[in-house]
Amino acid sequence: MNKKKMKKKLKRFVKRTYKRAFRIISKLPRKKGLVVFESFHGKQFSDNPRAIFEYMKENHPEYKLYWSVDRRFTNLFDESGVMYVKRWSIKWLFVMGRANYWVMNSRLPLWIPKPEGTIYLQTWHGTPLKKLGVDIEDVKMPGTNTEKYKRNFLRASQKWDYLVSPNEYASEIFKRAFGFENTVLETGYPRNDFLINENKEETRSSIKEALGIPTEKKVILYAPTWRDNQFYGKGRYRFNLQLDLQKMQESFGDDYVIVLRLHYLVAENLDIREFEGFVYDCSKYRDIRDLYLISDLLITDYSSVFFDFAILKRPIIFYVYDIEDYRDNIRGFYYNFEEEAPGPLVKSTDEIIEVIHHTEKENYELPEALEQFHQRFCYLEDGNASERVVEHVFN
Repeated sequence: MNKKKMKKKLKRFVKRTYKRAFRIISKLPRKKGLVVFESFHGKQFSDNPRAIFEYMKENHPEYKLYWSVDRRFTNLFDESGVMYVKRWSIKWLFVMGRANYWVMNSRLPLWIPKPEGTIYLQTWHGTPLKKLGVDIEDVKMPGTNTEKYKRNFLRASQKWDYLVSPNEYASEIFKRAFGFENTVLETGYPRNDFLINENKEETRSSIKEALGIPTEKKVILYAPTWRDNQFYGKGRYRFNLQLDLQKMQESFGDDYVIVLRLHYLVAENLDIREFEGFVYDCSKYRDIRDLYLISDLLITDYSSVFFDFAILKRPIIFYVYDIEDYRDNIRGFYYNFEEEAPGPLVKSTDEIIEVIHHTEKENYELPEALEQFHQRFCYLEDGNASERVVEHVFN
């Protein structure tokens, strides 16, 4: 037997042993008050789990709070000074297997059983624009097919006891797309409490200083999503940066900086050295909420980031150079994005530059569509969503 086959066989043996161990440990009694948090498969200290964690840490010291962390990203948690366990370690087995509560924002591997007595709070990670779960007609992701993807999604969602929703629109989609029949908590998103409660000059200045951004510079946040059909392999997606950074620097280099935030599934390592001091790659920065707060303007595409950024009532530009392909062949949208988007849709860097110049005019006013969008999607965002979730689930 060659080394490759031996390695594969050993890997399968280890995985089977690990599964067996988890199942045995998960039958032990629950550790009362033990809560495990995980964000984006252990890669971030961020999002709704972070907001719930911070609220509980301050208001409910009777709980023991752990984070489940991908060992490649432990530095983010060392900086934050929180208790964590490395994913797939022996200690992780016992912490996850005996926890009283799980708080997650994405799906766990299917082989992990939810122990009897463990309460699973799924917070998800965005208001849906593009189709989700069983609503996706043709799945183009690597390592799966449409039937398998939908079947696995439904199997995963059956384990959730609670699902957090930011608004009525999302609740209806989540219930259908996830096949979810348990309790939907329509509370607003806990992660957005920060945007309400910390929207002040001193907070913005301290974040800029921590990132090395001059405090007097305005910030353009470019946060695009991933394309299902552009990938290197399972969970590793390609992204071709269509934004002409040279043109952007020539137009705005004196007054602005650009902050890049690629999706966590995107595997690109962009070489932006020639734009040092103008472009900051914050794709691996621990939490996008800080980037929202310091940004004067958002450029995105089909990412759900604009639902959160709209809370701040600042300009949004939609750079949708491939909208026909994305809409018709990749995902499709839940609502009439092209007519109701809370900002202009553009297809070139030149158009982006033109729109930004327009926002700088003295008589500039935010589009009426943004106010209507805010009323429809952001009406629950009052800075108290974390409290509402915790009081419902934990008390």
